[in-house]
Amino acid sequence: MNALAAQPYAFQPSRCGGLRMNLNGAAVTLRASGALWIEAARMLVVADLHLEKGSAYAARGQMLPPYDTRDTLRRLQAEALATLPDALVLLGDTFHDRRSEDRLARDDAEALRALAGLTHLIWVVGNHDADGPRHLPGEIRDEIVVEGLVLRHEPTEGAQPGEVAGHLHPCARVVASGGSVRRRCFVTDGARMVTPAFGAYAGGLNVKDQAFAGLFGRPPLCGALGAGRVHAVGWRSLAGD
Repeated sequence: MNALAAQPYAFQPSRCGGLRMNLNGAAVTLRASGALWIEAARMLVVADLHLEKGSAYAARGQMLPPYDTRDTLRRLQAEALATLPDALVLLGDTFHDRRSEDRLARDDAEALRALAGLTHLIWVVGNHDADGPRHLPGEIRDEIVVEGLVLRHEPTEGAQPGEVAGHLHPCARVVASGGSVRRRCFVTDGARMVTPAFGAYAGGLNVKDQAFAGLFGRPPLCGALGAGRVHAVGWRSLAGD
């Protein structure tokens, strides 16, 4: 039995600065970018890119720097080149709204086409992009089953062993004597997982929020994203906002 199988509710450091763990029997790595790596399937999973959120806000008169899509895709390209996955899964809410695809700059659309040329690109639909892309390459799915895991956008109620979802944009707030720090995070109890939002403007919801209540069968662990590293944080070390 390998070390991960022997410790299904524990993190181990990985060479990339991330954390490895056994998730419902599958060896996965929580990467510092916020991407999840499913080892046996060579699959890279990212959730909640919310591309063109800046332009959506600008259309309503709330001006934000219009570089969120470019930054998000730059980081996604870096992850794809670092891992060379057999498949890249966009786990829903890839676009901020149903007209975001039409607002994409030409270079950003070409960046997505280049990713589809590098690997098998899979668009799992979310509540913001229920129709999937209309003019971009890739496979559109409601959910994916791989290595004992079920990849879908929104967490479902009740016990769901193997579920990997996004949607909630989890963040961890850690309080220490010198103050507190708030970071996007993975949250898991070893049976299921909610992944952090990958988008530059996606924001986050504290894992102590009621929206997470009932998802986990035991107090979960968090993998908080730091500069080039994922930090393991126990439930008792977390605070609400």
